[in-house]
Amino acid sequence: MRILAIDTALGACAACIIDNGLGEPIAHESLIMDRGHAEALVPLLDRVAARVEGGFTSLDRVAVTVGPGSYTGMRVGIAAARAIGLACRIPVVGVTTLSALLAALVADDNRRLLAAAIDARHGQVYFQVIAPSGQTVVAPTLLKVRDAVRLLGAGPAALIGSGAAAVAAEAAGIDLAVHDTRPAPDIVWVARLGSVADPAHALPKPLYLRGPDARPQDQARLPRR
Repeated sequence: MRILAIDTALGACAACIIDNGLGEPIAHESLIMDRGHAEALVPLLDRVAARVEGGFTSLDRVAVTVGPGSYTGMRVGIAAARAIGLACRIPVVGVTTLSALLAALVADDNRRLLAAAIDARHGQVYFQVIAPSGQTVVAPTLLKVRDAVRLLGAGPAALIGSGAAAVAAEAAGIDLAVHDTRPAPDIVWVARLGSVADPAHALPKPLYLRGPDARPQDQARLPRR
């Protein structure tokens, strides 16, 4: 199975293509960015597909991050993934950003609680905790940093994600190990999770843990006649 993975939900615009069963991607590109995903994604996808024999027509599946993350960013990636799936007549599956982050920890650490924390601004994080076995301890949620710390108990725990440093800084006296604070998950893990996802259940729909930051400007509305 050949899988295209797409991530625009957080602080990167990334894509890769892997053959299921192979450890490393056969094509890959990632651009760190907070904004501009819509303009960057299509040219990036064209470059990645051009490096693979058969290009888009060789794909068997598309995996895309569905959040939590940037309201606009995740919709850009999901729209592109759905368009490619429709054009190539292949399934599209959704992978959460928290799951992709945690997958890297599962591969490296089998003794601690494993926590993914994504900076949600305003003193908050998107947060998920699993046991080393993979069992969910804290389901994906939006929390204040201090509340996330409380859910870790006395540890020991391993942290990953852009919000990991903030959680660790608040957790004085707790045995915590920060593995990585990169702004987005490794796109290869998005592809690997996408390769085993069930298309009937892992739908490419946005995962919203809070509403968009943008709000209508009520004072600027014109009165209705």
